[in-house]
Amino acid sequence: MRVLLIIPSYNEEANVLNNYNRIVEFNEKSKIKYDAIVINDGSKDRTEEICIKNNIPHISLVHNLGIGGAVQTGYKYAYKNDYDIAVQFDGDGQHDVNYVKNIIDPIINKESDMVIGSRFIDKSSSEFKSSMTRRLGIKIISFFIKMVTRKKIYDTTSGFRAVNKKIIKEFANEYPVEYPEPITTVETIKKGYKVDEIPVSMNERENGTSSIKAWKNIYYMLNVILSIVILGIGGKKK
Repeated sequence: MRVLLIIPSYNEEANVLNNYNRIVEFNEKSKIKYDAIVINDGSKDRTEEICIKNNIPHISLVHNLGIGGAVQTGYKYAYKNDYDIAVQFDGDGQHDVNYVKNIIDPIINKESDMVIGSRFIDKSSSEFKSSMTRRLGIKIISFFIKMVTRKKIYDTTSGFRAVNKKIIKEFANEYPVEYPEPITTVETIKKGYKVDEIPVSMNERENGTSSIKAWKNIYYMLNVILSIVILGIGGKKK
């Protein structure tokens, strides 16, 4: 099984090298081979320079496309290079490479098509839970996802996700620019794929600030909910 870690990165000069080195060290110690590709999303800092200097596999986008466009670039790369599993892996140090095995095993065993790494299934699995405001937003989104799919998803905005070859192809061809995690989760469930959650531990961002500030306004929440409801009404099939 060929596994690719897709690492979207925007202005992550303080994190990109440490993040990549941890993956390399894990591969060496565990004798497991996870490939990784950094998607430099039009960074204005030294992210690209650091990737070049340290021979970090990367794709540099000419313009900042946002998280959706960056991640889809990774899926296009995974599809073109015939990977069996693709894993979204944040560029800010929040995701722990030791948990990759947990989220890919159900796919390897053909029990799941997509697996979401969740902070909220097992309350003791992760000390880092994000802010109270964001947790409230996640619960609201979770309610609407269950309403339209009949499936409870606890960590609706988790960017720590693994998908199989069929979904790699789907995401390479079509991936939402806005609200990609909750929207693709709903779409994938509505298409009949098996989506599961696995408890993981996540860390706080190591350095810098998040590019996602939309949680501070109601506009974001209303648009996510509206998009989910529209998907629920329309539905999608494989």
